[in-house]
Amino acid sequence: MHETASTFLEESEKKASDLGHRQTINFNIGKYNTAVKAGKLQFTDLMGARERAKNIKWRAIEHLDKHLEEFEMNITRRGAKVIWAETAEQVQQEILAICKAKQCKSIVKSKSMATEEVHLNSFLESNNIACVETDLGEYIQQLDGEPPYHIVTPAMHKSKEDVARLFAEKLGTDPGLTPEQLTMVAREKLRQKYLDAEIGITGANFIIADTGSICVTENEGNARLSTAFPKTHIVLVGIEKVLPSITDLALFWPLLATYGTGQQVTAYNSIFSGPRQEGEIDGPDEMYVILMDNGRTNILQDTTARESLYCIRCGSCLNACPVYKNIGGHTYGTTYSGPIGSVITPHLKDMGTYMHLSFASSLCGNCTEVCPVRINLHELLLHNRQKAVEENYTSGSEKMAWFAWKQGCMSRKMMNMAGGKMKNFLLKRFFSRSWGDNRALPEFAPKSFNQLWKERR
Repeated sequence: MHETASTFLEESEKKASDLGHRQTINFNIGKYNTAVKAGKLQFTDLMGARERAKNIKWRAIEHLDKHLEEFEMNITRRGAKVIWAETAEQVQQEILAICKAKQCKSIVKSKSMATEEVHLNSFLESNNIACVETDLGEYIQQLDGEPPYHIVTPAMHKSKEDVARLFAEKLGTDPGLTPEQLTMVAREKLRQKYLDAEIGITGANFIIADTGSICVTENEGNARLSTAFPKTHIVLVGIEKVLPSITDLALFWPLLATYGTGQQVTAYNSIFSGPRQEGEIDGPDEMYVILMDNGRTNILQDTTARESLYCIRCGSCLNACPVYKNIGGHTYGTTYSGPIGSVITPHLKDMGTYMHLSFASSLCGNCTEVCPVRINLHELLLHNRQKAVEENYTSGSEKMAWFAWKQGCMSRKMMNMAGGKMKNFLLKRFFSRSWGDNRALPEFAPKSFNQLWKERR
């Protein structure tokens, strides 16, 4: 626990002082903010739409067991196979078993945070199976050997010059290529991969209970290519992604597009309800849907934290968070970064190891303000802090310090006894390191307001 938190603090300090990183992020998030502002204009009652979306997700999560069984029943009727996986290791083994059965050596994969969560690429590589990212941002990150920086925009921290240098180093291209030329290079490199791959893997933005469907939204068409050419399609999706009815997409797709990228609706929106049916000209011969738990039921049983399962992974809370904008996505050391990552990671993994993430917040509430399904993120961060204390994950010295603080704050006599000089000494002695070298410590006045008031009277 101490080692993970210490690493986080060290990396945070380095990244916060990196002015080049800050300039790139501020530029990219500035473009995002402009687009989102325009995208919101499509809603005549934006708050009403957000409230309705939250209510739909509330009903979906409260009746999750029934909706998942309904989904399984409906999609298996059309020939798909549903696999229930409790852990990341089980997900890996199930996918490996499918790959071995198909004698697979090559996989194309569209953007999926669920696959990042189980470290699928490195696992498949260790089993001599090539898994190629087909989303441009993910492809850039894969070439650079880095995980995604952002839930929606994996290479947000890279400038166009950074990408040009990376392509020159890894692919031997001209280091002066424009973004359009770099995109064409990636397209040329990836096009044959779709034709050669035996298996295509996607995630899912939503799974629909009443029709037994998988919904994928994207802007590049790579998910469609990843499912059209390979003979086998594997879907890995978290159990919380369920929506009760296909009619709910009329609300959720525009909301996700607006808050994710600022669009009215994303360029490519696909609904898969099983493998290729009779009379269809493309699509896979077989389709597997892996419903992944991997800690989600830990969140489900916590009635307060359960609200975080409403998340539709738009990434808007990351773009709004002052902490994320200063320390970046990789500093968190987790699959999901930013406010939503800080809320769910301690439950998905281990509260003792990752409780420090819940303190990486100013509690300004901006994350809650921008969430399209109105998750009370800043309150859930406080809930995690309280849970960490209740479960005795805090150190003995911290408990003693807060006990002393409590006694002092409850006694006016003790507060007046510790004058300004004493308070400034204690502040400098115990808090200067955590306050940081780049900020000046606040100074207490020589006399408290209580003392000044008594003197005036």
